[in-house]
Amino acid sequence: MKLLFFDDFKLGVLKGNDTVVDVSAVVSDIPHTEPHDIIKGVIEQWATVKPRLEAAVASGTGVPLSSVRIRPPLPRPSNILCMAVNYMENGTRSEPAEIDIFAKSPDAIIGNGDTMILPDVPASIFEGEAEMALVIGKRALNVPAARAQEYIFGYINFIDGSARGLKPGSYFQMKSRDTFAPIGPFLVTADEIPDAQNLPVKLWVNGVLKQDFNTNDMAHKIPRCVEFATSHHALEPGDFIPTGTNHRGLNAFQDGDVVELETQGLGKLTIHVKDDLKRTWGRETRLQMQEKGINGATPQLTGKYAPTS
Repeated sequence: MKLLFFDDFKLGVLKGNDTVVDVSAVVSDIPHTEPHDIIKGVIEQWATVKPRLEAAVASGTGVPLSSVRIRPPLPRPSNILCMAVNYMENGTRSEPAEIDIFAKSPDAIIGNGDTMILPDVPASIFEGEAEMALVIGKRALNVPAARAQEYIFGYINFIDGSARGLKPGSYFQMKSRDTFAPIGPFLVTADEIPDAQNLPVKLWVNGVLKQDFNTNDMAHKIPRCVEFATSHHALEPGDFIPTGTNHRGLNAFQDGDVVELETQGLGKLTIHVKDDLKRTWGRETRLQMQEKGINGATPQLTGKYAPTS
């Protein structure tokens, strides 16, 4: 099932490929003060809520998906725990990086059709990492890898916005900026994804394919991600774990860009990018720079903070 919030955070279910059915009435008995309480309650009570949603979808006519404003499916989780350097980069890494996680602020979340705002800071480059994220289905603490799947409710697309090169360097400085956590458009339940460890992930900027990899290239696989994340503190239903990216396709996000991310089975997430400073970078990916014999990302070309020669 593909769950979504739309318009004024009505809960919907995607029917077919292009129709959304309003199921708000079905979950009106879930206590809530904000939208995330609703989806958290749905996840927690899934065994009883699912058949009611299925009945509502079967009898409902719905409206065209194109006629609604899609909102983030997880508006404000307690935790976003991101896997760091978790891909083998198509065999270019000789061994996995040591497993690591960083926390990202839930306040950074935006949804489909929203805009990532590049802040007025001296970042060397702004990038967005295409990722598949797994969503926790029940309170999870010290979950062994062998039981990880029991705790996964579903999956979402996630773009990890990054402001590189800030001093002092830290994940907080780089990752937890407002608007730097686009997700959506749907929360897809795990039963719709037969093998989350073998999914194509693609990201386009202005229609040009930049990132193209498969989740089978993860260094630390999904069960280990869940095990490691929950070994530190408990995760709650609706929290999620982005599983990392292949860095070779990373490229500069800049003013006016339209960015699209599609993981097979999860729908396509589309966002816009805005930079009031109108800074520019080259359009090469990290791999294309490397093929030119240059390590790292393309340098800033124009605008505030551009290096002077």
